[in-house]
Amino acid sequence: MAEGKKILVVNGPNLNLLGTREPEIYGDKTLDDVRALLLAAAGKLGVSLDFFQSNVEGDIINYLHKNRVADGLVINPAAFTHTSIALRDAIAAIGIPAVEVHLSNIHAREEFRRVSYIAPVCIGQISGFGIQSYLLGLEALVDYLSVNLGK
Repeated sequence: MAEGKKILVVNGPNLNLLGTREPEIYGDKTLDDVRALLLAAAGKLGVSLDFFQSNVEGDIINYLHKNRVADGLVINPAAFTHTSIALRDAIAAIGIPAVEVHLSNIHAREEFRRVSYIAPVCIGQISGFGIQSYLLGLEALVDYLSVNLGK
C-alpha cells in the first residue's frame, strides 16, 4: 500500500492563471480547485501532497532536485512539455516515478503541442480530462507505488 507516501504536485508556466486563461481550452477551474480536489483524494488514498507552481523553468528544476526524496511526482509541465530538455533531464535524474498530466488533450491540438519531452521519463501521461486529469494521474501513481513499493 502507498499509505504514508509523499507525492509532489508540480505545475509549470501560466497554470497560476487557470480559471481565467483561455477557459474554452483549459476550463474555468483554478489551481486552488485542483489543490482542493487532490487534497480530498490524498486523504482517502493515505498519501501526503506537496504543491509547487512556477513560471520559471530553473525554479521547477531546483524544486525537483531539493525534493528528490519524495515517493512520486504528478507534473503538469505546461509549455515546458514541448520545449524543456532540462526539465526532462531533471525528472530522469531524480529517479522517482512521475506521471505527466494535462488539462487539454495535447494530442488533438497544434502539431507542436503533440511532442512531449517529458513523457519518455514518466510512467504514464494523462491528458484531456480537465482537472480530472490530475485526479486520474494521482490515483494511477498511488496504484503504481502500491504495486512497486521498492521503487
